[in-house]
Amino acid sequence: MIMDLFTRGIRGWNLSHGLDQRLTLVALRRALQNHTPQIHHSDQGWQYPAKEYVEFLQKSEVQISMTETGEPTQNGYAERLMRTIKEEEVYLTEYEDCCDCYQNIDRFLNDVYMNKRIHSSLGYLTQVEFEYNWNRQNMLVEVK
Repeated sequence: MIMDLFTRGIRGWNLSHGLDQRLTLVALRRALQNHTPQIHHSDQGWQYPAKEYVEFLQKSEVQISMTETGEPTQNGYAERLMRTIKEEEVYLTEYEDCCDCYQNIDRFLNDVYMNKRIHSSLGYLTQVEFEYNWNRQNMLVEVK
């Protein structure tokens, strides 16, 4: 899961039967298709410092940041996001198989999390509303 911390928007994600490097690379590639962050922050999972993952970030000119060992609070936003997905989707749904799980999580992220779920940190707007308003304000400022 790759989240834009400023908008709380989900930029890329993937789901797999196992935890392999392809899982995180697919999510990263999806995230960087339409958005290029200045910084990519992650925990110290083995897949994030992996050669191909790091090279992809460097090629995209993204600074790499990682939590310190034994400091889970430094990745609190990601932990909270995963808790939200589990509590509001996964624990409430019985999936037929992995494909059904993927489709339901995709629906949840795109339909609910991004477009219906408000955030107090975003002035009680959804991620989509917040980003739209911010982009509109900054376009108006540049035109003036």
